[in-house]
Amino acid sequence: MQTLTVKIKATDKSFIHDYKSELAAGVDLMAANSGSIESGSRAMVKTGISLELPEGYEAQVRPRSGLAYKQGVTVLNSPGTIDADYRGEIGVILINHGDETFTYKKGDRIAQMVIAPVVQADFVSVDDLSDTERGAGGFGHTGI
Repeated sequence: MQTLTVKIKATDKSFIHDYKSELAAGVDLMAANSGSIESGSRAMVKTGISLELPEGYEAQVRPRSGLAYKQGVTVLNSPGTIDADYRGEIGVILINHGDETFTYKKGDRIAQMVIAPVVQADFVSVDDLSDTERGAGGFGHTGI
């Protein structure tokens, strides 16, 4: 598996996590403080970390499957994108789809982060696009 050096600045060194398994794609992000999110509400939860990503890479903030399944809490703008030129603290926008208030404590794992390569497209304006079998079919065109 390929590795990449990423500089990380943390308000608390315990917020820096390792990958949980040898082949894990994501590393957990933790809450930098305690709080709660009412059912049907959303909140920005700070993580206490900032990154310096190499040019050509992004960090994607994704939900933790267990939190989504067991609590109904997920990342609202999933995946959230952290660009290589952003140097601020990472915040996670969580939304509570569950029936109960979701309470989290400082250090709780709230999301996961995946580092991914980025390709910037060179867009070319055209009058027509090539035909395909699918065409413009979408939004359930293959059935439910």
